[in-house]
Amino acid sequence: MATRSQTKSSRRSFLEVLTVAGIGSQALLQTRDVRAAVAAAQQAADKLPSAEAWPRMAYRTLGRTGFRASRLVYGCGAALSGDANDELLNTAFEAGVNVFDVGYSGYYKNAERNLATFAKSHRDDIFLISKAPVNIEADAQVDAEAAKRAARTWTMFMEQSLKELDTDHVDAYYQMAANNPGVVRAEEMQRAFENAKAAGKVSYLGLSTHENAQQVLEAAIDTGWYDLAMIAITPAGWYDWNKREILSDTQDMAQLAPLFVKAREAGIGLVGMKVGRLLAGRWWAGGGNSAAFDRYYNEGVMAAGLSAFQRSYAYVLAHGMDVVNADIQDYAILKENFVAAATSERHFSQAA
Repeated sequence: MATRSQTKSSRRSFLEVLTVAGIGSQALLQTRDVRAAVAAAQQAADKLPSAEAWPRMAYRTLGRTGFRASRLVYGCGAALSGDANDELLNTAFEAGVNVFDVGYSGYYKNAERNLATFAKSHRDDIFLISKAPVNIEADAQVDAEAAKRAARTWTMFMEQSLKELDTDHVDAYYQMAANNPGVVRAEEMQRAFENAKAAGKVSYLGLSTHENAQQVLEAAIDTGWYDLAMIAITPAGWYDWNKREILSDTQDMAQLAPLFVKAREAGIGLVGMKVGRLLAGRWWAGGGNSAAFDRYYNEGVMAAGLSAFQRSYAYVLAHGMDVVNADIQDYAILKENFVAAATSERHFSQAA
């Protein structure tokens, strides 16, 4: 009798060939015999370099949550904004991904709704995150009334997210685009979370930010309220979302290491995001710069056969981030990011 791990391995091989080569699906259509399709898939797998066995996923305890998280977080927001894709989600889950991050419908359209069926079927085995903004500008003054308004907005969106996800509880709910340190420090926000936690709706409080990221993270550390922080970071340092470039006066990740250590000591699990955005760029602006971070890699890393994206993901995981959030639109992107997350410490001697 096949073991659970053997069954998963067979299914991954089958899905891989179905997606990359289409051979197994053709056999299935012709014979209506699943075993014949698996056999065809396996035969093709032996001939396809892209169908190599996936590495074993690596895990890291996510701050004070205590959850052993896969170092790759499946970013579901943009990926599921239009349509559901349970097959790809299940492929990631079976390979070892156990953290799934989404966001409210006001920004991500149908993503929460499209994640609901998958999340419900694996609810005991995954860490489920959603998020919403409080709609206060990054440079706004935060008085008591503004803080109360922010807390009401966060609570309203959290309730809406639970409905969209068809659940009564998420593991973590973030303050999305938490770009104002004053809001991060607001006691009203902390009370809103404590009320949601007491009601059994949310277990952990987090934030995501790609503006004023260092000041926001420092504020989160000072309060002691936040369990998770998702920050826009690259090997070269902070990513400036507004200008779509590296922040002009940033320190690089090696120089920022003491801040990340301080955050972890405060119980905050660190999630990297926008790690490869500069590499991708925008198609209407002529694309990105695939060599943007190459100066941070030694000859061994450059010769390891990793893509520019894989090098950047592996680097941030080995230099301060517990996990990395990646927007995963298709199978090829899933595998590319999976390999980087699973093997980051193999390529970089400095572990986070």
